[in-house]
Amino acid sequence: MKYKWAAILAFILVMMLPSANVFAANTIERNYTYDFWGNSQKSLPAFELVNTIDGSSMGDIPLGSVDDIFVSSDRIFLVDSTESRVDVFDKGLKFLISIKLIRDESGRIIVNPETNQQLMLNKPEGVFFSEASNELFIADTEAGRIVVLDGTTYAFKQSIEKPANMVGVTQFKPSKIVVDKDGQISVVVQGSYEGIIQLNHDGTFARYFGLNKPRVNLVDYFWKSLASNQQKQKMKKIFAPSFNNLTFDSEGLIYATTFDASAQNKVFRFNSKGENVLLQNGYFPVIGDLHTGGIVEKKSQFVDVAVSDFGVYALLDKTMGRVFLYNFEGDLMNIFGSSGNLKGNLKEPTAITWSGDQLIVTDKSFAAAYLFQPTEFGQAALNAERQYYNGKWEAAGAEYERTLHMNANYDIAYTGVGRNYLMRDRFEDAMYYFELGNSRGYYSKAYNEYRNLFIQHNFMWLIIPIVLAAFALFYSEYRYNRRSR
Repeated sequence: MKYKWAAILAFILVMMLPSANVFAANTIERNYTYDFWGNSQKSLPAFELVNTIDGSSMGDIPLGSVDDIFVSSDRIFLVDSTESRVDVFDKGLKFLISIKLIRDESGRIIVNPETNQQLMLNKPEGVFFSEASNELFIADTEAGRIVVLDGTTYAFKQSIEKPANMVGVTQFKPSKIVVDKDGQISVVVQGSYEGIIQLNHDGTFARYFGLNKPRVNLVDYFWKSLASNQQKQKMKKIFAPSFNNLTFDSEGLIYATTFDASAQNKVFRFNSKGENVLLQNGYFPVIGDLHTGGIVEKKSQFVDVAVSDFGVYALLDKTMGRVFLYNFEGDLMNIFGSSGNLKGNLKEPTAITWSGDQLIVTDKSFAAAYLFQPTEFGQAALNAERQYYNGKWEAAGAEYERTLHMNANYDIAYTGVGRNYLMRDRFEDAMYYFELGNSRGYYSKAYNEYRNLFIQHNFMWLIIPIVLAAFALFYSEYRYNRRSR
């Protein structure tokens, strides 16, 4: 009987082991970060799915796809290129109106006098609502124009087509669009290597903006350096990689993404000169996944970026259907999401945006928008970054400590606590936490301050041995010379 019960128990344990491994694999795939050595570390989920916008949210109106999203102070705008519409919801996810046919102030459909056809959207891909001017801007891609509507009545205001003074070879097919508080319009055209198009509010061309440097192939560079002018003309030209999406941060600077494999960088933060000033002070550059774990490694390809008002930005990866969360300094905070056919999974992700502390992610294939809210751990992490961004060191340190109680693998929280001690001149405590967080730059700063403070407080004890040693040396020389004489 003992052998029988032992065999049964062993069988049960063996049957349980595979399921435990599968659970661990799913957990690390959905919620993880990378440590200093590039190893994936399990993490608590920072966000969880709470609601969905799909065809059932609109009654009898079918939702063909979701290609872009914008959240204003009171509404949510979804772009459906399949049905050539912009669907509007309130913050409670209640369907309000669908925009396809363009109407005037009296509600009548506008007819183009040249073609005698109704004015309607034609496969739009982008939308932006300007709070400053109370206008809705729609990138009507297939029609090659930007349609501007009144933000309250959705009545037609103007149509911006290719400016007469626009230079370059870029076709004017607006894909994504943002508008600053001064009315300047920034447009991304898919496949353009001349940069982001910037237009004045009246639709005239201003400039191309943003430099996207290509990678340099050393072999090609070597051969071109030896080639003649005629040979150089026949060689394949290297063009600047194109951008695929853009957004604003709270300071009015443009964030942009590219998934062109030839680009040196994947994410950009442009100043007014068009220079990339994105901070990348984390363990690794802002590139997404370091390794995907498959037989063939797949690099992250970002299709959109969303920036909170305290510098935390979320990057949407179409390769594995994941969301990468970075803070203002470029530290990787969390990775969540995955590809699949279950609710909340992503198959063809298209856009991401913030709605307060919540994230909304859209998928073209599923024709849905998923609303994610922060978990307890995620909310503590966001609060910590918010307090630190606003200069409230002690409050930030307390929130970082909260995250550590929930997740000991959260390395940047150790650095956050250490920064709090550094600001309060508690250098020894700061060094301890910086060492735990593998933050070598901050550790050096704390060590330098600790060393200076130690020298100041112990100057006499440090100088006395030096004086005694000098005196002993002088006295020994004196005695030696005296004996010699």
